[in-house]
Amino acid sequence: MLTAVQSNLTLKVAEARVREARAQKGVISAGLWPDLGSSASYSRNHYGEHAFPPLGGFGVPLDYNLYDANFDAAWELDVFGGTRRAVQAANAEVGASEYDQRDVLVSLLAEVAKDYISARAFQQRLAIAWENIKVQQDVLNLTSNRFENGLGSDLDVEQAKALLNTTEAEIPSLQTGFDDSVYELSVLLGQPPGALVDQMAAKQDIPLTPPLVPVGLPSDLLERRPDVQEAERKLAAATAQIGVAKADLYPKFSLTGIAGVQSTSAGNWFQYASKYWSAGPTVQWELFEAGSIVANIHVQNAKQEEALDQYQQTVLTALQDTESALTAYAREQVRRESLTQSVEANKQALDLAQQLYKSGLTDFLRVLDSETSLYTSQDALVQSDQTVSLDLVQLYKALGGGWESEKEISLQRENMKL
Repeated sequence: MLTAVQSNLTLKVAEARVREARAQKGVISAGLWPDLGSSASYSRNHYGEHAFPPLGGFGVPLDYNLYDANFDAAWELDVFGGTRRAVQAANAEVGASEYDQRDVLVSLLAEVAKDYISARAFQQRLAIAWENIKVQQDVLNLTSNRFENGLGSDLDVEQAKALLNTTEAEIPSLQTGFDDSVYELSVLLGQPPGALVDQMAAKQDIPLTPPLVPVGLPSDLLERRPDVQEAERKLAAATAQIGVAKADLYPKFSLTGIAGVQSTSAGNWFQYASKYWSAGPTVQWELFEAGSIVANIHVQNAKQEEALDQYQQTVLTALQDTESALTAYAREQVRRESLTQSVEANKQALDLAQQLYKSGLTDFLRVLDSETSLYTSQDALVQSDQTVSLDLVQLYKALGGGWESEKEISLQRENMKL
């Protein structure tokens, strides 16, 4: 799991989006503070002799140098809260991107668990298939010997061959399923598809599932599900953008100023007599914009309604996912218990059928039926074990990725901010 968190490329993309949102928040927050700049320049100037008024008559030469250096400042006062609302929207977007990263993380870990469980399930199904092939080969040898000794028929031999060939035909598809699961797992870990084939070759059991799952209250679900929290933050951002749009209806007040030194001679450039300055308030009010400001408010209102509907849909989907996962997990456990009993019964039935067949008290068809039933029930039991584990993974995902202590949640949030 740690390798997936460190190496998965999709998660890295989500982390980059978080950094982007935080940087964008810094850009918008800068609007609350004054802008300060400076400049310096030199120019060589020439006025025409026929210029009006006759500049030369005022003692200014037609050719002269101009040296200038100044500082300028401007501060737009956020009287009607447009910038503050924009900062609120940016904060909400940061939260949405962080919860999106959490959602990607939960989905990633769920997919890693699913692929690992599937790979181990295919391994066990392969082991059962090979075990049944060995048993069926022994039965084929037995029927062949009985036929050669005149104790059986050629039909028994052919039926034994057919059952053996049918079981052998399952091997390639099971092997392909195992390879595909390992390939997908490798890519999720940020590695080439075949990187884990040797490591996964050693047989391991399907991970066990806990007997009870602490589901909690529906309100807890809304706090845990990152997609629900992300939708709520997007709704908050859309709501704040309405305030940004409405602020354009009102005038904008600014304080501006400039101070510097200017001279036609470098020798007295920085003397007191060369200084100049200007300061004062300004007001800008867009009196006619052909309805574009009002139209933009309508746009933001529509986006807010869209975000609200999306939030409500996300909540309903979260509740549906949880109910479906709980139902599937509980019912598959009942099915697994029945299959476990079926496997035990089929093992006893096969032993009895083989003993009766060797004693000549039953026909070979009973042996074939018992072998088929045993293999089918064993394979179904492994698939049920796989389904129970996959259902548990889906349940954890539906509940927002499991249950952590408040300390662990705080630690995760701090790591997301780094």
